[in-house]
Amino acid sequence: MSSEWARHPGYSRSVTPEHSFPEPTDTSAIRIIGRFEAGRGIPDAMRSDVRMLGGLLGQVLREAGGDDLFEDVERLRLATIQAYDEETSDAFERAAAIAESFTISRADEVARAFTCYFHLVNLAEEHQRVRVLRERAGQPGREDAADTVASAYARLKTEVGDDEARRRLEGLRFHPVFTAHPTEARRRAVSSSIRRLSELLTQHDAASDDGAEQRRAHRRMLEEIDTLWRTAPLRAEKPSPTDEVRTVMGVFDETLFTTVPHVYRRIDDALRGDDSGASAPIVPAFVRIGSWVGGDRDGNPFVTASVTREASQIASDHVLRGLERALERIGRTLTLDAEDTPPSPAVSSLWDAFAAAEPRVASELGARSPGEPHRRVLLALAHRVSATRRGEEPRYTRPEELLADLRAVQSSLADAGAKRHAFGGVQHLIWQVETYGFHLTELEVRQHSQVHAKALAELEGGEALSAQTEEVLEVFRAIADIQRDRGLRAAGRYVVSFTQAASDLANVHRLARHALGDDAPVLDVVPLFETFADLQAAPGILAEAVTFPEFRSRMADTGNRLEVMLGYSDSSKDVGPVAANLALYEAQAKIALWAQESGIELTLFHGRGGALGRGGGPANSAILAQPPHSVDGRFKLTEQGEVIFARYGEPAIAMRHIDQVAAATLLASSPSVEKRTSDAAERFADIAAVMDRSSRERFFSLVKAEGFAPWFATVTPMEEIGLLALGSRPARRGLSVESLEDLRAIPWVFAWTQARINLAGWFGLGTALAAVGDEARLIEAYRDWPLLHTMIDNVAMSLAKTDERIARQYLALGDRDDLAQLVLDEMTLTREWVVRLTGGVGLLENKPILQRAVQLRTPYVDALSLLQLRALRALREPDAASGSGADDEQKRLLLLSVSGVAAGLQNTG
Repeated sequence: MSSEWARHPGYSRSVTPEHSFPEPTDTSAIRIIGRFEAGRGIPDAMRSDVRMLGGLLGQVLREAGGDDLFEDVERLRLATIQAYDEETSDAFERAAAIAESFTISRADEVARAFTCYFHLVNLAEEHQRVRVLRERAGQPGREDAADTVASAYARLKTEVGDDEARRRLEGLRFHPVFTAHPTEARRRAVSSSIRRLSELLTQHDAASDDGAEQRRAHRRMLEEIDTLWRTAPLRAEKPSPTDEVRTVMGVFDETLFTTVPHVYRRIDDALRGDDSGASAPIVPAFVRIGSWVGGDRDGNPFVTASVTREASQIASDHVLRGLERALERIGRTLTLDAEDTPPSPAVSSLWDAFAAAEPRVASELGARSPGEPHRRVLLALAHRVSATRRGEEPRYTRPEELLADLRAVQSSLADAGAKRHAFGGVQHLIWQVETYGFHLTELEVRQHSQVHAKALAELEGGEALSAQTEEVLEVFRAIADIQRDRGLRAAGRYVVSFTQAASDLANVHRLARHALGDDAPVLDVVPLFETFADLQAAPGILAEAVTFPEFRSRMADTGNRLEVMLGYSDSSKDVGPVAANLALYEAQAKIALWAQESGIELTLFHGRGGALGRGGGPANSAILAQPPHSVDGRFKLTEQGEVIFARYGEPAIAMRHIDQVAAATLLASSPSVEKRTSDAAERFADIAAVMDRSSRERFFSLVKAEGFAPWFATVTPMEEIGLLALGSRPARRGLSVESLEDLRAIPWVFAWTQARINLAGWFGLGTALAAVGDEARLIEAYRDWPLLHTMIDNVAMSLAKTDERIARQYLALGDRDDLAQLVLDEMTLTREWVVRLTGGVGLLENKPILQRAVQLRTPYVDALSLLQLRALRALREPDAASGSGADDEQKRLLLLSVSGVAAGLQNTG
């Protein structure tokens, strides 16, 4: 341990209870908490929710652990609030002393209590967002905010004319791809409990004050919080890939399946007013949902061909059940008499064919729906969907058949004058089938290029085939089976990690032929360019790849379409966040120009994570900062871990998010936006060059320093994070902590976040801005250059979640004062420059809502960080007894705190 760091006033190697101040009285505690909350500008309704939920948690803590537990939690809570407000070393040391004073079992309970509190605060904040969205929806004009598809379409029409705007709207595509990257630290049981609490909070809002319904909701919330407290916060073992598939399915069942058609309807309502729902909509089904869950085998030996088959089957079962229920629900409402609403010949033929195939069921439906032809036909379609799910006759062989039947019903209703029914509920069904087909998610396979090369060497070198190569071949057979059962959209994209040559892409087709010969599946092979060097080489690799016969044939079948994936995570770990962002922009610009000149319809697939060090941050602002022609109405990105549930777990928030992203996607290719981005890139090219060079040099001075890798593992809980049962995939591809080359970007980012340093999101920016030096010109660039504006705003968010006092404690765990000082100096420099460019005296002053959210959580995250530090110090002691009971207790405390800090900071991975 460095003596210099031990002398720092914020550091306490072994603090003891006598350093603590006397516990505040109830009156002073209320005054401290009230002053803290008032200073955050929390809306009254949200403050009321937080206090109510916090009060219920306090009652549960008293009942479960006694007054002593409650008082210990309150002591630490008040101490961290005081330390946050006062910003003095004495106040911080008092809080640290309290955290150190607990027995290990009490520290465990306190960590669990703070984690529960974060779940409740997150819930209250989400509830407030929903409340605001609903209030705005009820105000004339507010639903036409600047970042909606309707407003983007209106603006587009003024720039390109009605016909071109309509063409672009018809080609709109938003394609999120859900991944199983392990950044969701909470268990599924905890997520389910929080979702039930959300429903109860809504019921509480709707009930009359102090009425029976409100008391009932209050009682049930208390019961649910008790469940949350008593539910083990840590998974006993890592989830299997199939567990991860089922977890993601919960988002579809509870939100997306029914929400997405409402997004389309809301946009159509805004665009067409009273005509919406009475004639064919102009809004296409522009959402497509992809999934890597059960398909991403890059470095995950647990994802096998059988898992991929099962993942597709599970998703298909979910969507077919959803379609069956939706058909039955809407069918039951179509009690339209044949006299007033006669069926068309096509609908009559549908019924006759069904009656011939299923006379018993047809008889039952006819008896239930006498004289109601449209009702009984929709119920017959529901029966066929059910048969499809069970693999029985009369089943559909592909979703296009169901779509044709639904359009026949729609036309019949419209021709008979029932247009509101035709373009109301039946249109929702059509949108659902267009969006989800019979597969729900478009399952994508990902594998490392080196695995392919090794398999081909065995196959074509006459060697005995390894188990890994046999598995590689079986994957292609699984894709072929899925395509045969559920259509080409169900599976077919094959992502090649670490694409470094065009031959890496050709290898996929060679392997497919080895597996199935002429019966190989239809494949869209997608290169993934991840490192700095690969991004620079991308245009040349693509130009060669499209000359291959397999690529030419597939592109001819798809209208000359090509998909290219860009990795944010590894490029950031490779050269630092600033140089990576600039390299990604340059790569996109070059690829987009090449595609445009080649007549290729390009879709760029952004491998963005939830954390800022992995390309996270608000998606809509990032889209509007992309180079010209790199979007062209199509946006695809990865969504992972806690971000999936944050963006898509609540219907109102999911609708708002999809609308915002789709609006930005539509607007990004408008002449005004493209001119702004291209002009800015040219105008500030000299600044970009200086920032690129200086930020990379600064980043390399840290990560290429001798001994950096083991130091990083010492000053962060990187190694211990691997013990947390977050996901099925290993944290490393196989190398030891002596090398960062094979460390996955997720634990790299996650570890820095846990240490409250967030280095992966900002390191090097301060040096880059200082190297430019011209503050007036940088302020001008921040205002006019979308790429820099987005970068600065994201770094401001990242820095707002750092804490220098806590960071010093983690850095003191190592014995490298030089590296620790380098990190702290860059943190200070970056913070200073970001504040100077964004204005004000502190971070996020130009984003008060986000600032409030961060400030509200910070002192509570501090409490968990102090408990985590306590555990880390014990585990870092030279004489720590590996494998002892005491060691296991410290690891448990550490992992509990990791889960809590993740809940408190959000977008952590």
